[in-house]
Amino acid sequence: MEAWKFAVLFFCAFLGGSAIFLVKSDKSKLLKLILSFSGAYLFAITVLHLIPDAYSGSDSHEIGIFILIGFLLQIFLEQFSEGVEHGHIHKHHDGHTFPYGIMISLCLHAFLEGMPLAKDQHNELIFGIALHHIPAAFALASIFMQNNFKKGSIIMYLILFAIMAPLGFYVSIGLSNGTIGGVDAYFNKIMGIVIGIFLHISTTILFESSADHKINLKKMIAVLLGIGVALIGFFMGGH
Repeated sequence: MEAWKFAVLFFCAFLGGSAIFLVKSDKSKLLKLILSFSGAYLFAITVLHLIPDAYSGSDSHEIGIFILIGFLLQIFLEQFSEGVEHGHIHKHHDGHTFPYGIMISLCLHAFLEGMPLAKDQHNELIFGIALHHIPAAFALASIFMQNNFKKGSIIMYLILFAIMAPLGFYVSIGLSNGTIGGVDAYFNKIMGIVIGIFLHISTTILFESSADHKINLKKMIAVLLGIGVALIGFFMGGH
């Protein structure tokens, strides 16, 4: 992976989580705006880039099945992560209990998202993953802070989470260079799973974060900015 791609994936997640140490007051409204922007961007790149590319291969008739698998997989993961991957903290955790379910499901989620990057054609996907890992990492760090973990431990777990998407990429490269076969043989199927995950996350962000499903002016601006950035990348990419 090019160094800048690794840096974007790693540091967006790590710095997004580390921002918890700088927050001295309730920033939930700002977090919701960031979520709205990232959700709209994720949804737009999924529709503009990922879905058309996934259906461009010879196995296009099977892609819908893998999209459904990804959608259902995300529902399953959220039974353990409590929706942290889209920046939501539904429960308050007390004491010094390690949130195993949340940590494992988030790491698996990030690992799967990193695997299609082996194709090396999707800068939009890199930015999409990086953007939605910012609020996810912030929410994860918030849970560790609520559980009274020390700062050093929180940083260590943030590093673990931040490294998972790049790790998914490197594992995918290893598979493509080994006996399992080239990345082209399974790229579109993995992309289908990621599309299903992205569709669930982005739509959940856009609807669940709105009271009574009503979008106020600030959120509408954030949504339009997210879609606008995706459209700029779409047209500048020659589509």
